[in-house]
Amino acid sequence: MARRSAPLLAALLAGLLVVLAVGAPALALTDRWAAWAPVQGSSNAFRTTMTQQSPGFPTAAVASDSRSPVSLPAGTSAVLGAGTPPGQKYGTSSGNPYLLLRPRADTATSPSTTTYTFDAPTPDTGWAFVLGDVDADAVRVGATDAEGDAVPAAEVSSWFAGAFNYAGGTDVPTWNPATSTLGGNAAATDTDGASGWFEPDIRLTSLTLTSTRRAGFPVYQTWFVSRARPVGGTVTTPSGGACTPDRTTLTLLSPYGEVLGTTTPAPGGTYSFGEVATQAGYVVRLDAPDDCAVVGPAERTVSNRGNDDDAASRAAFAVRDIVPQPVSGTVRDAAGGVAGVVVSLTAPGGGVVTTTTGADGTYLFDANAVGTGYTISIGVPAGSGAGPAGTSITGVEVATQPVEDQDFVLVDLPSVTGTVTGGGQGLGGVQVVLTPAGGGPPLTVATAGDGTYELDGVPPGDYTLAVVAPAGYDAPPPRAITVPASGLAAQDVALTRPGAVGGTITRDGTPAAGVEVVVDGPGGQQVLVTDAEGGYFLNQLVAGTWTVTVRAPDGTVVTGASAQTASITVAGEVRGGLDFVLATAPTTSPSPTTSPTPTPSPTTAGPSPTASPTPTPEPTPESTPTVDPTDEPTDEPTDEPTDEDGGDTDQPVVLPDTGGPLRWLGVASAGLVLLGLALLVVSRRGLRP
Repeated sequence: MARRSAPLLAALLAGLLVVLAVGAPALALTDRWAAWAPVQGSSNAFRTTMTQQSPGFPTAAVASDSRSPVSLPAGTSAVLGAGTPPGQKYGTSSGNPYLLLRPRADTATSPSTTTYTFDAPTPDTGWAFVLGDVDADAVRVGATDAEGDAVPAAEVSSWFAGAFNYAGGTDVPTWNPATSTLGGNAAATDTDGASGWFEPDIRLTSLTLTSTRRAGFPVYQTWFVSRARPVGGTVTTPSGGACTPDRTTLTLLSPYGEVLGTTTPAPGGTYSFGEVATQAGYVVRLDAPDDCAVVGPAERTVSNRGNDDDAASRAAFAVRDIVPQPVSGTVRDAAGGVAGVVVSLTAPGGGVVTTTTGADGTYLFDANAVGTGYTISIGVPAGSGAGPAGTSITGVEVATQPVEDQDFVLVDLPSVTGTVTGGGQGLGGVQVVLTPAGGGPPLTVATAGDGTYELDGVPPGDYTLAVVAPAGYDAPPPRAITVPASGLAAQDVALTRPGAVGGTITRDGTPAAGVEVVVDGPGGQQVLVTDAEGGYFLNQLVAGTWTVTVRAPDGTVVTGASAQTASITVAGEVRGGLDFVLATAPTTSPSPTTSPTPTPSPTTAGPSPTASPTPTPEPTPESTPTVDPTDEPTDEPTDEPTDEDGGDTDQPVVLPDTGGPLRWLGVASAGLVLLGLALLVVSRRGLRP
């Protein structure tokens, strides 16, 4: 009984450890594995969406030219358990899906490219991604930063948190910092669970994973996880009065202006937005009713990068009743009030107070002493320009009445927009660079998941527009553009790349390995041989029409079309599915050998002087054939000889000698003629009267 209870006790203890490590409320509530939208598309053109489940983490559009099939397993068989390095920090991935991808084709020269293009720059901490089952393949990691610039390999290497095996095996991949590549074992042997994980520490606009096949038919897995922590604070009323905290509204904005939520303080003044993705740069904005004044800034920047609810994640505000005399106004642009603009009020004696515009673009300074010579000024936000009235109002007088309508107008600087395409579709994560013709720092941006881009806040003038082509693509030369005050749209760039053709050959319903395939087109002719799965794939094909033909092996025929064509443009399409079907050729039985029928010689009315009345026939030739002693015996007859490879030879067919001339045939014919004449004479005598 004790022996039986020991394993049970061990199992219970193990389960308790898992609960303690994984099921604790902090991990269960604040560390979340990503969710995925269903995969759309077909081979070499797949799309999905990856959503980190911590609010405030931008969604990523995912595009991949992986070959089929691409899938989203449920996360029940391949699991990053609590004992793995990422599981120890973020909790187990059990029950959470992951993306399963492959190379573009199962050749060493056809890697797949999978790009995650984020709606906004990611947090610079508190998240990770894991690459699993990297054994007979290699995955290179690349990215663009918040400004759209390519991240250097040294920076990518700093994210690498280590290699491990989630299946408990000993095989782990290796990291090459020079090439930012996670490579499988040296023998390129198919194993299970070899993984590496990464924790980026800068903001990214895109992440690119390039998967290369080293041997066999490899796949790799990708998980994402993020951490969330609370953001909150207090609103107080230092002097009491009618302006209480619960009459105010607070708004949480991401570092890039996205509204993540609104809330109202409790009667005691505390408020919380709940847990959001960990990062610096959140903005909490306070809006008070018209009869209330905000004491100090109306916006505060907070950070929840710590693991707990610390002071940096809390924003404190104060409100009170308005004290005469107030100065107020609005900052507008063409679309309406502009929130978050910094406004300064300088008193005649030199004291300066600042505030920020609210959600509707309004601002207010109160408790101003009576006097003349106040100055109101604004800070122009990035991407905007000052309107005709400029950025300051001088000579403002504060007397016995509120000073109102001290307004400012902003104008939007022009933008340059367009789409970058490649392979017949928009490409995400591609760097677009706009360089001033007269010198100065370039403006950069990375394309969105659908290939579109928008460069905002571009001062009018002359520029050079260029695109940094990702691996496998070629970009056209940079071109000169002029940006007018109204902006410039439709600045599209089409990247080019070589195309590819591929397919599968089957014979009688099973894959046909070792079959020769001829690909003929503008770049010349190439001959391939199908692999063990009956597949073939050829890339680096220039634009044009390509013809694919199969050389049917001996004993087989091509059923259906014996040749197929594929059109490839400069977009570099992958024309897969050029399949062929072989069938075993019907066997032709040899015709039975027959003796030639002899043709009788012409006869005359009189007997031949050389004829023998009773000829002795010679043996029949067919009964005693002559056999060449050098011939090898065969199991079945053949119509013609073949060479060692089973192909036809150029040697003539030589039949064995079967005997001499047929002299006996003439003697027998003469005897038959004499017998016929004798019978004719006898019959005529019998007819006489």
